[in-house]
Amino acid sequence: MSPGDNIRWVDAPVTTSDVRGEQLSASTTGSGASSRGSRGGKLYRGDPGVWSWVAHRITGVLTFFFLFAHVLDTALVRVSPNAYDKVIALYKNPLVNVMELGLVGAILYHALNGLRVMLVDFWAKGVRYQRLMLWVIIAVWVVVMIPSAYFMLQYNVEKLFGSN
Repeated sequence: MSPGDNIRWVDAPVTTSDVRGEQLSASTTGSGASSRGSRGGKLYRGDPGVWSWVAHRITGVLTFFFLFAHVLDTALVRVSPNAYDKVIALYKNPLVNVMELGLVGAILYHALNGLRVMLVDFWAKGVRYQRLMLWVIIAVWVVVMIPSAYFMLQYNVEKLFGSN
């Protein structure tokens, strides 16, 4: 007996419901006019879980590219300390400060959502509570980002408008 012998394949249409509770079919031959956009194509509005998945992938890629750039600029110390000093001086630009805030937001979201994904995968009740956990991590993200934004952007305000 091979490992695949226990699998029973069933030919059944795959359906899901949209936000209005109407059934959508995975096939392209269906005539579900309510699921079609103004141009006649299928319209997918998404689910918060799907957008969470997309945001998790995007924040992961952004974090990877930041780490890559960070390793490169730190490696400049050994090649040319003067070049390193110029790059670090570039980082004191107010625009870079705003980008750093975005980086903090991306890393924080990626970390919190990663914890949620682990709970969904390894906790028996994780799937049942995954939507609630998504809203909890969004709330925690907002609560942490508000003071982070204040303190991080304080540099920009002092640089652009002068300090007291």
